[in-house]
Amino acid sequence: MVNEMDKIKQFIASYIEISEEELEGLLPKFSIRKYNKKAIIHFYGEICKYLYFVDKGILRVFFIDEHGDEKTFHFALKNTIATDYESFLKQIPSNYTIQVIEEATLIQISLETVQYIYRNLRHGEKLGRLLAEEYIFIFTKKTNAIYTKTPMQRYQSFKKLFPDVFHQIPQHYIASYLHITPVHLSRLISQTNKSKKS
Repeated sequence: MVNEMDKIKQFIASYIEISEEELEGLLPKFSIRKYNKKAIIHFYGEICKYLYFVDKGILRVFFIDEHGDEKTFHFALKNTIATDYESFLKQIPSNYTIQVIEEATLIQISLETVQYIYRNLRHGEKLGRLLAEEYIFIFTKKTNAIYTKTPMQRYQSFKKLFPDVFHQIPQHYIASYLHITPVHLSRLISQTNKSKKS
């Protein structure tokens, strides 16, 4: 547990200045859970109860489209956060499902803990704003990529964004994230490999 808490300390400190006294009051409010591969930790239609800080593993955030197909919106890797921010902050039903792709250790942060951060940390509101902005940037970049980048450009961007986990994520999830079919993704991989050899 000590290692997990050291990592959340580092995570918070990467956004704001925080004193040891503030940390001592804050850290006991986090909970740590381990989840098996393929576990669903948050379901569509439910209120999102936590911000999930990923200490280990990979999470997939996805939704179901009008045809009943799963569409991957985001992957959360080690030392990042996954949630449905709108559902979490407004306490309304979520449009997303969150699934564990690789066996995961997560630090769960409740809305009550976030409110404690706002009230008791000198820079608590700044931390909340920066995390919310990061979520907005992810959403904006994803939307812009679909409409302004070619499938090959999206694929290359994905490899840069997630360089160490490409072979850990099933290809049909990656294809869904890139807004293309698995067959199209296979072609892009083949084209890239041919370009490297030539």
